[in-house]
Amino acid sequence: MASSNAQSGAIRFVNVHKAFRDGRDVVLKGLSAEFPAGKLTYILGPSGVGKSVTLKHILGLLRPDSGEVWVAGRDMSTIQGRELAEHRKIFGMLFQNSALFDDMTVFENVAFPLREHTTLSESEITDKVSRSLSILGMKGGYDKFPNELSGGMKKRVALARAIIREPQILLYDEPTTGLDPVTRVTVDELIETLKRELKLTSLVISHDIPSALRLADQIAFLQNGKFVFWGTPEEFKKSEHEAIRQFIDSDRLSLQVLQ
Repeated sequence: MASSNAQSGAIRFVNVHKAFRDGRDVVLKGLSAEFPAGKLTYILGPSGVGKSVTLKHILGLLRPDSGEVWVAGRDMSTIQGRELAEHRKIFGMLFQNSALFDDMTVFENVAFPLREHTTLSESEITDKVSRSLSILGMKGGYDKFPNELSGGMKKRVALARAIIREPQILLYDEPTTGLDPVTRVTVDELIETLKRELKLTSLVISHDIPSALRLADQIAFLQNGKFVFWGTPEEFKKSEHEAIRQFIDSDRLSLQVLQ
Protein backbone atom coordinates (compact mmCIF):
# COMPACT_ATOMS: atom_id res chain seq x y z
CA MET A 1 0.00 0.00 0.00
CA ALA A 2 1.37 3.40 -0.95
CA SER A 3 2.39 5.82 1.76
CA SER A 4 0.08 8.77 2.39
CA ASN A 5 3.01 11.12 1.94
CA ALA A 6 3.56 9.84 -1.58
CA GLN A 7 5.76 12.74 -2.63
CA SER A 8 7.97 12.61 0.46
CA GLY A 9 10.90 10.93 -1.24
CA ALA A 10 10.91 7.91 1.08
CA ILE A 11 12.30 4.62 -0.27
CA ARG A 12 11.14 1.21 0.98
CA PHE A 13 12.21 -2.34 0.10
CA VAL A 14 9.79 -5.12 1.04
CA ASN A 15 11.25 -8.66 0.97
CA VAL A 16 13.08 -8.13 -2.33
CA HIS A 17 14.70 -11.12 -4.02
CA LYS A 18 16.89 -10.87 -7.12
CA ALA A 19 18.94 -13.49 -8.94
CA PHE A 20 20.79 -13.63 -12.26
CA ARG A 21 22.02 -16.35 -14.62
CA ASP A 22 18.77 -18.32 -14.44
CA GLY A 23 18.76 -18.20 -10.67
CA ARG A 24 22.30 -19.43 -10.15
CA ASP A 25 23.64 -16.07 -8.96
CA VAL A 26 21.44 -14.94 -6.06
CA VAL A 27 22.20 -11.34 -5.08
CA LEU A 28 19.31 -10.05 -2.96
CA LYS A 29 17.73 -12.48 -0.49
CA GLY A 30 14.67 -10.92 1.06
CA LEU A 31 16.02 -7.37 1.32
CA SER A 32 13.78 -5.19 3.48
CA ALA A 33 14.50 -1.62 4.59
CA GLU A 34 13.11 1.89 4.71
CA PHE A 35 15.18 4.95 3.82
CA PRO A 36 13.42 7.89 5.51
CA ALA A 37 12.68 11.05 3.55
CA GLY A 38 15.12 13.89 4.06
CA LYS A 39 17.90 11.73 5.54
CA LEU A 40 21.37 10.83 4.23
CA THR A 41 21.98 7.07 4.24
CA TYR A 42 25.21 5.31 3.35
CA ILE A 43 24.98 1.73 2.07
CA LEU A 44 28.29 0.07 2.90
CA GLY A 45 29.64 -3.38 2.17
CA PRO A 46 32.44 -5.19 0.33
CA SER A 47 32.48 -5.41 -3.45
CA GLY A 48 30.04 -7.82 -5.00
CA VAL A 49 27.44 -7.88 -2.22
CA GLY A 50 24.71 -6.18 -4.26
CA LYS A 51 25.01 -2.46 -3.52
CA SER A 52 24.73 -1.46 -7.17
CA VAL A 53 21.92 -3.96 -7.73
CA THR A 54 20.05 -2.30 -4.86
CA LEU A 55 20.57 1.11 -6.47
CA LYS A 56 19.32 -0.14 -9.86
CA HIS A 57 16.12 -1.38 -8.25
CA ILE A 58 15.49 2.08 -6.81
CA LEU A 59 15.92 3.61 -10.26
CA GLY A 60 13.69 0.99 -11.87
CA LEU A 61 16.54 -0.29 -14.03
CA LEU A 62 16.05 -3.73 -12.49
CA ARG A 63 12.85 -5.36 -11.30
CA PRO A 64 12.75 -7.75 -8.35
CA ASP A 65 12.04 -11.42 -8.91
CA SER A 66 9.71 -11.02 -5.93
CA GLY A 67 9.00 -8.31 -3.40
CA GLU A 68 8.32 -4.59 -3.77
CA VAL A 69 10.39 -1.44 -4.14
CA TRP A 70 8.46 1.70 -3.18
CA VAL A 71 9.90 5.08 -4.15
CA ALA A 72 7.99 8.26 -3.28
CA GLY A 73 4.76 6.33 -3.08
CA ARG A 74 5.12 4.26 -6.27
CA ASP A 75 6.03 0.60 -6.61
CA MET A 76 8.90 0.66 -9.11
CA SER A 77 8.24 -2.96 -10.07
CA THR A 78 4.80 -2.13 -11.49
CA ILE A 79 5.42 0.99 -13.59
CA GLN A 80 7.08 1.11 -16.99
CA GLY A 81 7.40 3.07 -20.21
CA ARG A 82 6.44 6.73 -20.10
CA GLU A 83 5.09 6.41 -16.58
CA LEU A 84 8.45 5.13 -15.35
CA ALA A 85 10.33 7.83 -17.26
CA GLU A 86 8.12 10.49 -15.69
CA HIS A 87 8.62 9.11 -12.18
CA ARG A 88 12.40 9.05 -12.64
CA LYS A 89 12.34 12.85 -12.75
CA ILE A 90 12.34 12.76 -8.96
CA PHE A 91 15.95 11.50 -9.02
CA GLY A 92 19.24 13.32 -9.21
CA MET A 93 22.31 11.12 -9.75
CA LEU A 94 26.04 11.54 -9.26
CA PHE A 95 27.96 8.89 -11.18
CA GLN A 96 31.35 7.60 -10.06
CA ASN A 97 33.17 9.15 -13.03
CA SER A 98 31.01 12.34 -13.04
CA ALA A 99 29.83 11.48 -16.60
CA LEU A 100 30.21 15.01 -17.98
CA PHE A 101 29.94 15.67 -21.72
CA ASP A 102 33.49 16.42 -22.91
CA ASP A 103 32.36 18.65 -25.78
CA MET A 104 30.16 20.86 -23.58
CA THR A 105 31.18 23.70 -21.30
CA VAL A 106 30.41 23.73 -17.58
CA PHE A 107 27.32 25.84 -18.25
CA GLU A 108 26.12 23.60 -21.08
CA ASN A 109 26.61 20.43 -19.00
CA VAL A 110 24.51 21.76 -16.14
CA ALA A 111 21.90 23.25 -18.45
CA PHE A 112 21.54 20.05 -20.48
CA PRO A 113 18.68 18.45 -18.45
CA LEU A 114 16.70 21.69 -18.57
CA ARG A 115 17.14 22.11 -22.32
CA GLU A 116 16.23 18.47 -22.96
CA HIS A 117 13.26 18.11 -20.64
CA THR A 118 11.73 21.53 -19.99
CA THR A 119 10.42 24.52 -21.92
CA LEU A 120 12.20 27.12 -19.78
CA SER A 121 13.53 30.24 -21.46
CA GLU A 122 17.26 30.78 -21.75
CA SER A 123 17.13 33.47 -19.08
CA GLU A 124 15.35 31.06 -16.71
CA ILE A 125 17.91 28.36 -17.52
CA THR A 126 20.75 30.78 -16.85
CA ASP A 127 19.30 31.66 -13.46
CA LYS A 128 18.87 28.02 -12.46
CA VAL A 129 22.35 27.01 -13.66
CA SER A 130 23.96 29.90 -11.77
CA ARG A 131 22.02 29.04 -8.62
CA SER A 132 22.96 25.35 -8.74
CA LEU A 133 26.64 26.06 -9.33
CA SER A 134 26.68 28.72 -6.62
CA ILE A 135 25.30 26.29 -4.03
CA LEU A 136 28.30 24.10 -4.81
CA GLY A 137 30.81 26.92 -4.57
CA MET A 138 31.35 27.75 -8.26
CA LYS A 139 31.03 31.46 -8.96
CA GLY A 140 32.67 31.47 -12.38
CA GLY A 141 34.52 29.44 -15.02
CA TYR A 142 31.24 28.43 -16.66
CA ASP A 143 32.83 28.54 -20.12
CA LYS A 144 35.47 25.94 -19.30
CA PHE A 145 35.39 22.39 -20.66
CA PRO A 146 35.70 19.27 -18.45
CA ASN A 147 39.31 18.63 -19.49
CA GLU A 148 40.18 22.02 -18.01
CA LEU A 149 38.77 21.14 -14.59
CA SER A 150 40.27 19.43 -11.56
CA GLY A 151 38.67 16.27 -10.19
CA GLY A 152 36.95 18.23 -7.45
CA MET A 153 35.59 20.81 -9.88
CA LYS A 154 34.21 18.06 -12.11
CA LYS A 155 32.30 16.69 -9.13
CA ARG A 156 30.89 20.17 -8.44
CA VAL A 157 29.63 20.44 -11.99
CA ALA A 158 28.20 16.92 -11.97
CA LEU A 159 26.38 17.61 -8.71
CA ALA A 160 25.05 20.92 -9.99
CA ARG A 161 23.62 19.03 -12.96
CA ALA A 162 22.16 16.40 -10.61
CA ILE A 163 20.21 18.99 -8.60
CA ILE A 164 19.26 21.34 -11.47
CA ARG A 165 15.73 19.93 -11.77
CA GLU A 166 15.12 20.04 -8.03
CA PRO A 167 14.89 16.29 -7.40
CA GLN A 168 13.30 14.70 -4.35
CA ILE A 169 15.96 12.01 -4.13
CA LEU A 170 19.71 12.30 -4.70
CA LEU A 171 21.70 9.15 -5.43
CA TYR A 172 25.48 8.86 -5.27
CA ASP A 173 27.28 5.92 -6.87
CA GLU A 174 30.73 5.47 -5.24
CA PRO A 175 31.36 9.25 -5.22
CA THR A 176 34.88 9.07 -3.69
CA THR A 177 36.21 5.85 -5.25
CA GLY A 178 39.57 6.33 -6.99
CA LEU A 179 40.01 9.94 -5.88
CA ASP A 180 43.10 11.42 -4.24
CA PRO A 181 42.77 12.40 -0.55
CA VAL A 182 42.30 16.11 -1.24
CA THR A 183 39.54 15.52 -3.77
CA ARG A 184 37.87 13.01 -1.44
CA VAL A 185 37.63 15.70 1.22
CA THR A 186 36.19 18.11 -1.35
CA VAL A 187 33.51 15.61 -2.37
CA ASP A 188 32.63 14.99 1.28
CA GLU A 189 32.22 18.73 1.76
CA LEU A 190 29.94 18.92 -1.30
CA ILE A 191 27.76 16.08 -0.01
CA GLU A 192 27.57 17.81 3.36
CA THR A 193 26.64 21.12 1.70
CA LEU A 194 23.77 19.55 -0.23
CA LYS A 195 22.60 17.70 2.88
CA ARG A 196 22.45 21.00 4.77
CA GLU A 197 21.09 23.23 2.01
CA LEU A 198 18.56 20.98 0.26
CA LYS A 199 17.59 18.38 2.90
CA LEU A 200 16.87 15.78 0.21
CA THR A 201 16.48 12.07 0.66
CA SER A 202 20.06 11.05 -0.16
CA LEU A 203 21.51 7.60 -0.66
CA VAL A 204 25.24 6.91 -1.07
CA ILE A 205 26.59 3.60 -2.38
CA SER A 206 30.14 3.44 -1.03
CA HIS A 207 33.14 1.58 0.41
CA ASP A 208 34.27 4.79 2.12
CA ILE A 209 33.93 4.20 5.86
CA PRO A 210 35.42 7.54 7.03
CA SER A 211 33.02 9.51 4.82
CA ALA A 212 30.07 7.50 6.10
CA LEU A 213 31.07 8.07 9.71
CA ARG A 214 31.37 11.81 9.16
CA LEU A 215 28.29 12.45 7.03
CA ALA A 216 25.61 9.78 7.37
CA ASP A 217 22.43 10.14 9.35
CA GLN A 218 22.31 6.36 9.18
CA ILE A 219 24.42 3.52 7.82
CA ALA A 220 23.15 0.29 6.28
CA PHE A 221 25.57 -2.62 5.91
CA LEU A 222 24.82 -5.16 3.19
CA GLN A 223 25.94 -8.77 3.42
CA ASN A 224 24.60 -12.01 1.94
CA GLY A 225 21.74 -10.24 0.20
CA LYS A 226 20.34 -8.54 3.29
CA PHE A 227 21.03 -5.56 5.53
CA VAL A 228 22.69 -7.07 8.60
CA PHE A 229 23.13 -3.67 10.26
CA TRP A 230 21.07 -0.50 10.28
CA GLY A 231 21.88 2.37 12.61
CA THR A 232 23.79 5.55 13.35
CA PRO A 233 27.49 6.04 12.63
CA GLU A 234 28.19 5.75 16.37
CA GLU A 235 26.35 2.44 16.53
CA PHE A 236 28.23 1.25 13.45
CA LYS A 237 31.58 1.99 15.11
CA LYS A 238 30.56 -0.05 18.14
CA SER A 239 29.03 -2.97 16.25
CA GLU A 240 30.43 -6.39 17.12
CA HIS A 241 29.09 -7.99 13.93
CA GLU A 242 31.94 -10.06 12.53
CA ALA A 243 31.55 -8.89 8.93
CA ILE A 244 31.48 -5.25 10.00
CA ARG A 245 34.60 -5.64 12.15
CA GLN A 246 36.40 -7.26 9.20
CA PHE A 247 35.22 -4.49 6.88
CA ILE A 248 36.45 -1.78 9.27
CA ASP A 249 39.74 -3.58 9.97
CA SER A 250 40.45 -3.80 6.23
CA ASP A 251 40.67 0.01 6.05
CA ARG A 252 43.57 1.48 7.99
CA LEU A 253 42.26 5.02 7.45
CA SER A 254 39.03 3.98 9.11
CA LEU A 255 40.95 2.69 12.11
CA GLN A 256 42.51 6.14 12.51
CA VAL A 257 39.06 7.72 12.43
CA LEU A 258 37.75 5.26 15.00
CA GLN A 259 40.54 5.89 17.53
